[in-house]
Amino acid sequence: MKTAEHYSKLFSGNWVFVRGVPSMEFLPPEGPPEIAFEGRSNVGKSSLINALVGQSRLARTSNTPGRTQELNFFVPKGYNGTADHLPPMALVDMPGYGFAEAPKAQVDAWTRLVFDYLRGRATLKRIYLLIDARHGIRKNDADMLDLLDRVAVSYQIVLTKTDKIKKTGLETLLAVTNRFIARRVAAYPKVLATSSEKKEGIDILRAAIEQAIR
Repeated sequence: MKTAEHYSKLFSGNWVFVRGVPSMEFLPPEGPPEIAFEGRSNVGKSSLINALVGQSRLARTSNTPGRTQELNFFVPKGYNGTADHLPPMALVDMPGYGFAEAPKAQVDAWTRLVFDYLRGRATLKRIYLLIDARHGIRKNDADMLDLLDRVAVSYQIVLTKTDKIKKTGLETLLAVTNRFIARRVAAYPKVLATSSEKKEGIDILRAAIEQAIR
């Protein structure tokens, strides 16, 4: 049986930012398996990525919603971009949605970028859709679930900021969320619970990612 130490080693090393992609023509060549993170603005995507790799400043965190405006790619340092020297995976921080104050043209550009990436990237192995545990699935989260089902990309829901709610509330939320995705064709049938601040659920998420990239 694999241990937490095993999963930690998978994400160890010095991860680095390699490219921000504002539109599809700037995508890096397909290489290692890609694991992407999506969710509402301020759901905690950057904090979760930092917790996964054990680095506090890899993905930029901000109190300003909508800061991530590109597909941001991260890989372990030392990857030289050749087919004979691929990292185990690349992590992708996707533009957040639900930021009402962004100009419509900007939101439309983000939406097109996300849709094109989801439907046209063979190396994309799974999307982790982050849901703030304090709020549960909102209308624009459900819209994103519909999109993921439509493009048939495997996705798994990850609850974030679970340290902000009571244990009984979390148990109820897990049950409700699992029922919500039960009949969705592209959903992985297990909802994960995490807290980046308390480092809770991180090893379970690491194990799920390892399974996804096999």
